[in-house]
Amino acid sequence: MDIKNAQQAVDAWIKDHGVRYFNELTNMAQLTEEVGEVARIIARRYGEQSEKESDRNKDLGEELADVIFVVLCLANQTGVDLEKAFQKKLDIKTKRDHDRHHNNEKLKGDV
Repeated sequence: MDIKNAQQAVDAWIKDHGVRYFNELTNMAQLTEEVGEVARIIARRYGEQSEKESDRNKDLGEELADVIFVVLCLANQTGVDLEKAFQKKLDIKTKRDHDRHHNNEKLKGDV
């Protein structure tokens, strides 16, 4: 599924199941909450904090999908073509960062 189709799928879901979009500020708060859930899993599973028993069954992919869902909601309700915006950002990063990362001494030992 491409980003445009994902935006359309979220919009259809909202219309069929969600009644309407939450307002932008509510969705921003929800995005923050979902990113926090991802951070908790990463910190405890891959970081130095011990993982609590209640967190062991959390699905990182599902939590990342929650983040994507809310981002798609925000894009839809603010009129952003996220596929176009993402491609533009990828082009900018490619031009700006190609040599920068290849010349970064800090990254050379991890190849």
